Amino acid sequence: MKSSLPVLAMFAAGCLAGHLGQLPGWLTSEQMTTVVLGLLLFFVGTTLGSNPRLGEIVRSLSPRLLLVPLATAAGTLAASAGVGLLLAHRNAVECMAVGSGFAYYSLSSVLITRLAEPSLGAAAAAELGTIALMANIIREISVLIFTPLIVRRFGPLAPICAGGATTMDTTLPVITRYCGTQWVFIAVIHALLLDFSVPFFVSFFCSLL
Repeated sequence: MKSSLPVLAMFAAGCLAGHLGQLPGWLTSEQMTTVVLGLLLFFVGTTLGSNPRLGEIVRSLSPRLLLVPLATAAGTLAASAGVGLLLAHRNAVECMAVGSGFAYYSLSSVLITRLAEPSLGAAAAAELGTIALMANIIREISVLIFTPLIVRRFGPLAPICAGGATTMDTTLPVITRYCGTQWVFIAVIHALLLDFSVPFFVSFFCSLL
């Protein structure tokens, strides 16, 4: 939960700055979004690439391990589509774009805001990006809070799937504690593959809007 507070604080500060007109006059909001998106993708790449265990993880992949992130992606997208069918003001594609952040709230919210703008307009795209930010933060916080209950009711793989792309960083300690150290390797691979998939899934669903 503490790891999400700085993100929420920066989000609130950005809303306030935009409302008060404190953005640099020489930089439009669209240009700023593009710059931030480029930097974010760059740092995501450097974070993954600088992992000293990246080569070991890739070499040790087995087809069975791929079933865990596949199950996470399939379950998330199916549930998101179902939510979209229940909401009058949101369609299934919009909800699937939000869900395909897989709890990677910082990247998915910026991507959606940027990529949905041509089809939805700036205001609607920003609103959808905000929904993605909040939905994926709530997903992370829910895993941090409810992992003991999830493990008891559904087993050790359930909180890993629920944690999405966070299971190699913020939610890894709670998963290690309640699921056991034998699940750490699977949790790391699971998050690594979902991290790579977020830009592709979000881009795909935003292209359908």
